[in-house]
Amino acid sequence: MADRWQPAELEAFAAALFKAAGFDEDKAVVTARLLVAADMMGHTTHGLQLAGPYLDDARNRRIPVTGQPEVVAQTPATLVWDGRYLPGLWLTDKAMGEAIERARKLGVGVVSIRRSHHIGCLATFLERATGQGMMAMVISSDPSVVSVAPFGGTRPVMTPNPMAIGIPTDADPILIDISASITTNGLSARMAAEGRRAPQPWYVDAEGRPTDDPAVVTAKPPGAILPIGGTDHGHKGYGLGLMIEALTQGLSGLGRSGTPVQWGAAVFVQVFDPAAFGGTEAFARELGWLRRSCEGSPPMQGFEKVRLPGDAALARRRKAQAHGIELYPGIIERLRREAASLGVPVPAGLAG
Repeated sequence: MADRWQPAELEAFAAALFKAAGFDEDKAVVTARLLVAADMMGHTTHGLQLAGPYLDDARNRRIPVTGQPEVVAQTPATLVWDGRYLPGLWLTDKAMGEAIERARKLGVGVVSIRRSHHIGCLATFLERATGQGMMAMVISSDPSVVSVAPFGGTRPVMTPNPMAIGIPTDADPILIDISASITTNGLSARMAAEGRRAPQPWYVDAEGRPTDDPAVVTAKPPGAILPIGGTDHGHKGYGLGLMIEALTQGLSGLGRSGTPVQWGAAVFVQVFDPAAFGGTEAFARELGWLRRSCEGSPPMQGFEKVRLPGDAALARRRKAQAHGIELYPGIIERLRREAASLGVPVPAGLAG
């Protein structure tokens, strides 16, 4: 049986690593908390696997570990930050707080961030809003990376462009966490490193041939990840990707045209307060009805039941809270090596 680790112990250990690397206290604590939250929800490519790369960037001064974002523009309902490549999980969590406050006063709050560092798993930000009865959206793209081809093309132009939407209901929230591409850069890199193939042609090589080989993404010349819908209905994922580029880079005022080279993110956070629209009770009634109607739909062959987005992640989190987190192979070993390098004691429960 695989080892399981206590979430609180992992969180404290990761925070100690970030603090030892020079992160401000709040940045270390928030980054650790949200990385562990991603692992608890089963998003293993966007959990503590990212701690090592984040620490590498801190060591190499590619990420400032102290300070605040700069205000580019603001109105009562909107705010634009230059994130200065500050820790992205901390920045996005801070932006969610700002958007919630604006939505509480005005019905809608929006924060746009240019030059954020990587922001991890988008679903981990949502419950801060849904727990207060608000609907939230977090969208991200990386102007410095190209890995996804436009529909009908072979040369990569965009990133997978994830989007997460949190919808409160009278039960668990609906937590939608998808991307405009069939798969992500992180999963593609993991499969390529492990010599695995995708279950379907998720990629196109540089010659325009659909393939299940993730290695084409980093080949010379490179292939690309296909948008959602693949070679058949890829215009749908392509359209979503364009929308996300507009909301993240277009509205923040800085994107691919400036040929950025720093790994990071353009981020869009929006929060709606149903009280300013049709009313909180009406919203809960409608979404509760929708949840139960979806759950009550007879399942297709091969499906045990109909679930709502986020149900599996929340179930995995409850299991992790009760029984501990099972980390993907290699992650705890990397954290131990970082601890040795930074002079951070490894908690007894995490020692090898």
